[in-house]
Amino acid sequence: MKEIDFLPEWYKSGKRRQISYRTQYVALAGIFVVMIVWNFITTHSISEAKAELAQMAAGQAEAESASAKYIEVKSKLMSLQKKADSIGKIDSKIDISSVLAELSYLIDEKIVLSKVRFTAEKFAGEQDAKPDAGSVVRVAAIKIGDKETLHIGDVRFKILISGVAADASSVASLICSIEDSPYFCQVIPSFSRNKEIQRTSNSVARDLDVKNDLSGNRESFHVSEFEISCYLANYREL
Repeated sequence: MKEIDFLPEWYKSGKRRQISYRTQYVALAGIFVVMIVWNFITTHSISEAKAELAQMAAGQAEAESASAKYIEVKSKLMSLQKKADSIGKIDSKIDISSVLAELSYLIDEKIVLSKVRFTAEKFAGEQDAKPDAGSVVRVAAIKIGDKETLHIGDVRFKILISGVAADASSVASLICSIEDSPYFCQVIPSFSRNKEIQRTSNSVARDLDVKNDLSGNRESFHVSEFEISCYLANYREL
């Protein structure tokens, strides 16, 4: 049995077009929705990226500021370190008042000093000072022509002690006391000799309390003139 289709061709074509249009509308609507969602997601991602970039820019500015401050502080520290090194090189590293106080403690009433001289010397292999360089309180000084300069670097101080004593035993006692003192080392007696001084014309004779003149009538008496050299024990050679 053969089926007969009474629908006209134009009607069927119209139906097909409607279905095709409907399909296209649905597809376009889906694409539009997808584009809206994608635009929303992209906008949100861009906002987050902008916020993160702003934070990174602020952090970079803080880092640059901290780096500039670090460089400034480092420069000041290096400058201060150079000044400290320069001060350390010219610093004598001795306390003159303490050394003189120790000598005053060691010297008894039978000894009168005429000279205490501190002379700065370079250590072995660096000695370039003249033997008579220095003075009582001058620090590491040498003379070159008419100019006076300072030793730079580590130096040690040689102490020259001169004076007179009532007798030779007082000189020996002084040498032993200096050797036992922690302030001094390498104590060497340069000389010790008898000397005659006048009581009336010499202030040393008036200062010395000696028993050579029990009667008080003698105008002169004998004393022991001495000279002692030693080094200030404020260093250690490695």
